[in-house]
Amino acid sequence: MKICIAGLGLIGGSLALALKRAGYKVCGYNRTREKLDYALSHGVVDEAADGFSDFDVVFVALPPEACVNFINSANFKDGAVVADICGVKRRLELEVYSRPRNFFYVGCHPMAGKEVSGVENACADLFDKASMVITTCEKTDPAAKEKIIKLTRDMGFACVVECSAAAHDKKIAYTSQLPHVLSNAYASSPSIKSSLGFTGGSFDDMTRIAGVDEVGWSSLYVINGENLAEEITTVIRALERIKEAVQSGDKKALAQVLADNKSAYVSGERSLSSPEFKITQLKKNK
Repeated sequence: MKICIAGLGLIGGSLALALKRAGYKVCGYNRTREKLDYALSHGVVDEAADGFSDFDVVFVALPPEACVNFINSANFKDGAVVADICGVKRRLELEVYSRPRNFFYVGCHPMAGKEVSGVENACADLFDKASMVITTCEKTDPAAKEKIIKLTRDMGFACVVECSAAAHDKKIAYTSQLPHVLSNAYASSPSIKSSLGFTGGSFDDMTRIAGVDEVGWSSLYVINGENLAEEITTVIRALERIKEAVQSGDKKALAQVLADNKSAYVSGERSLSSPEFKITQLKKNK
């Protein structure tokens, strides 16, 4: 199986290393030559891709706009599987199916990352024990999906979650995009100055992702704006309830608000299944 990774950042580079660890030969493409040269010299990929018409599988690890442009402009092998790994899925799916294609499309989103970016931070074990979200619709080719699931297993992922692109975007607004927004907003407080000696685990947890790439994430936020704005509004309302209880000086009322939020967390954490999502635990090949 001939595999190419288009886009050699943290995620694309880690996909390449995970596939190589599993015994696959991986070719790479990057928009800037410097990162491609780094990937070649450090063994992230085996070869540079000279076109895309010979590959059986192409993972597109590019930001949404660049991903759309790449898919629309590249020449793929007839019957190839093209899998994007963007953090938003509905827009990509609509674009791919807006015209006839000679390839099979599978939408993917690996649920793993770091607070740092770049191919120099890529690692082969980034996806170990992580989940891969695969978005499907009536146009998804079953054999193409199974090919991606096999590669997902080989890369070390623990499970696959299948859902629609719309369900993915709504859920990811809460589980991924909202935490990044909250971390960024938390770090904007003037109180962050001269905090050395006053910080512990809770501060580290809150600020760990505050400094991620603002350009890339802004694109994801805007594309998924309706879902993200809804989640931000929900948090603002919850914070207003806590603020009002604090200002009132009513400890009983404040405790009740906090208990309500804790109860929502506990019940939500234990709700591990939904009709919208199909979860498959992956067993490693012997």
